[in-house]
Amino acid sequence: MKKYSYVGISFVILIFGIIFIPKIVNRVKDTSIVKNDRMSADNPVANEKLSYLKINGKPRKVPEFAFLNQDSLLITNHDYKGKVYVVDFFFTSCPTICPKMSRNLVYLQNKLKDYQNFGIASFTINPKRDTPRILKKYAENYGIVNPDWNLLTGEREDLYELANAGFNIYAAENPEVPGGFEHNGYFALIDQEGYIRSRYDASGNPIIYYRGTIGVEEKMDENGEEEQVTVLLEDIKKLLKENE
Repeated sequence: MKKYSYVGISFVILIFGIIFIPKIVNRVKDTSIVKNDRMSADNPVANEKLSYLKINGKPRKVPEFAFLNQDSLLITNHDYKGKVYVVDFFFTSCPTICPKMSRNLVYLQNKLKDYQNFGIASFTINPKRDTPRILKKYAENYGIVNPDWNLLTGEREDLYELANAGFNIYAAENPEVPGGFEHNGYFALIDQEGYIRSRYDASGNPIIYYRGTIGVEEKMDENGEEEQVTVLLEDIKKLLKENE
């Protein structure tokens, strides 16, 4: 009797293998299992809210600042209260990464033109040259039309303190590099309450800042780094919906 039972079980296993294993293999090949698992409701990385940049365990807010914009108006961090905005550091005579960064910000501006609570704050690291008049011309050349996109200038020491200490985004004068200044090509994302936010990477760690030097159409740079403007756009929209 046991002999016939084993034969029956073996027959069932054989039939299962013939019918179902090829389907499982095909699903693995087209990555549908991996993709569905990655985006499932049980995946904390896929569904986690945006992280906070924390210093000594406390969420980091944008430091107080007050600078003149391209219209010679005094703009402070309080003017961005209730808005989601992006921060970058640049200079108008930059021959390398700044034009790419500015074009990416224009891309975000145009994609978010229907959102009244979105803004951008671009701080020059060459205030000696970048007066409000120069910044105004730069804004016109790049098609900057968002009324909450301020190109800001002021005292050199204050601007460098904001970049290096306030955001930990490197900025410095260097006569040996093209343009005479160097800086990180990052975008910082700020929420309505002034906190620095970012998404998590695939390992569950906050990315902190977004790469701003690779265009959407480029997809990837020569070092294999992927563009992050697309994910930044997604995360801006996520923050805009947080307080709806």
